[in-house]
Amino acid sequence: MKRLIKSIRYFLLALQFFTRIPIKGRLGEWVDYSPEALRKSAAYFPAVGWIVGVITALSYWLIASKLPDLPATPLVAAFASTFVGLMLTGAFHEDGLADLTDGLGGSMKREKALEIMKDSRIGSFGTLSLIIALGGKISLLTLLGQQDIILACLALFGAHISSRFTPLFLIRFQSHVGDEAGSKSKPLSDAISWPTFSVGTIWWLASLILLHFLYPDVPWWGAVVGAVIALIWMFRLLARRLEGFTGDGLGATQQICEIGFYLGLLLVMQA
Repeated sequence: MKRLIKSIRYFLLALQFFTRIPIKGRLGEWVDYSPEALRKSAAYFPAVGWIVGVITALSYWLIASKLPDLPATPLVAAFASTFVGLMLTGAFHEDGLADLTDGLGGSMKREKALEIMKDSRIGSFGTLSLIIALGGKISLLTLLGQQDIILACLALFGAHISSRFTPLFLIRFQSHVGDEAGSKSKPLSDAISWPTFSVGTIWWLASLILLHFLYPDVPWWGAVVGAVIALIWMFRLLARRLEGFTGDGLGATQQICEIGFYLGLLLVMQA
């Protein structure tokens, strides 16, 4: 029972940290934030993806089902679900993507790049990265919806979970870099334990099993390959340019792997 209660607290802490879902008042006090608790809550990052994935998928389906059956309907649904996702998470991961690209695009020197990333103002590289990332997600979700609305909804669900699992590899196998004192990701500066990583893996695998059960004819392995390729690219990029990860790097990894999930699925389906 104690282990279950701790698991619920860690899940709620992850939900509080990565979304705008209100966890406050007595519930917030019960969750009881601490750096150690946040480190252990990493196991439930993919579980947060279950919540975000279900809500965004439902928003896609609701919009698509209420509009006329026209070619542009999936585009409207893709815009709507993306907007819901942004409101739900407070653009937390998108902010990380913008900061990382500003830093890496602004200087080839590691120290200068890290300094630029701490600046809250968005630059040209960050702006362009957001345009490309949001445009890419909306375009890919539109293409998926034009083939099958339910397929697009399930892809949204799976992508949000898988893309929140992939950053665990960075936390486990890379070192945290940057100004730890002023970093939101400071509690994650120590590598997460294997048990924590294993729990996150279970949440991720459960989502893949559910996707296969709901839509067995879809090559979901292609989506996984797409996300893995995106993870490898981000892993190598952060290791080469920054010699480790930052909170912005984790957010950027989530964004790139989400896009990789959609793109991998579409490419395999068309092969």
